[in-house]
Amino acid sequence: MLRIDGSSLTLADVVRVARNAERVELSNTAYAQIKASRDYVKELLKNKAVVYGITTGVGELSSHYIPPEKAIKLQENLIRSHASNVGEPLEEETVRAMILLRANALAKGFSGVRRALIETLLELINKDIYPYIPAKGSVGASGDLSPLSHLALILTGQGECLVEGKRVDANKVLKTHHIKALQLQAKEGLALINGTQVMAAHGCLILCDAFALIKHAQVAGAMSLEALKGTSRAMDARIHAARPHKGQSSSLPISETW
Repeated sequence: MLRIDGSSLTLADVVRVARNAERVELSNTAYAQIKASRDYVKELLKNKAVVYGITTGVGELSSHYIPPEKAIKLQENLIRSHASNVGEPLEEETVRAMILLRANALAKGFSGVRRALIETLLELINKDIYPYIPAKGSVGASGDLSPLSHLALILTGQGECLVEGKRVDANKVLKTHHIKALQLQAKEGLALINGTQVMAAHGCLILCDAFALIKHAQVAGAMSLEALKGTSRAMDARIHAARPHKGQSSSLPISETW
C-alpha cells in the first residue's frame, strides 16, 4: 500500500500505481495541513475577501466579484465550461497516473480542498474506476485544465467512465462502487484543474520506458560484443576520461529499471 503525503512520491511509485494496480491511501501526516488550508478558505469566505477563483471569476473574469453564497455554483460552472476535450480517451495507465499525481499535489495541503475530495480521488484508483477523458484539448504548460475538468466531473457524478470498453454514466459507476458523489465547495474546482498532471503522467511513463530501453540496449550491446568476440579495450576508463562527455562513462546497473 502506497501512502502519499505530497512530498515523497517517486517515479517508481507512479509506475506501480499506473501499471501494477498498487493501492493508495492518504498519509495521516498530511491531515493537519490539509485541514488548516481548508479552514483558511472558509475564513476568506466568512470575511468576504476578494480572492481569485474563490470570490472572483477566472481569467478575463477575474475582476468580477462573486459573492460567497455563489461560490459553489462558480466551481460547478468552472468545471463544466472547461470539460471540452475531444478525441480518443487517454489510456487507463495514463489516467491512473494522472489521478495519483493530482491527489499527491493536493495532499501537500496548500490547495484549500477537503480531505474527502483527495480520498475520493484515491477511491477511483483503488476501485479500478476508469474515467473517460478525451485526449485532445489540453493547454499543457499553462495547466491541463480541460482533461482535469473531465476528471473533476467524475467526482461530482457527471461525465462518463469506461467499463469493459463501453462509456457508462459516471454516477451509475460511483453508485456501483459505493462512492458518494461530491458537491464541489469553494476553491475545489479550481484546485482540481489548476495543474499539469496529464503532462506529468505522460512524462513519468515515457521516462520509465526510456530507462527500460536503455537497460535493454546495454544488455544487447554487451551480448553482441561477447558473441562477436570483440575487445573490451575500448571500454578502458582512461579513454573515456580523456573526453568531456560524462554520459559515455556512465551506465545504468542492469538490476535497475529506472
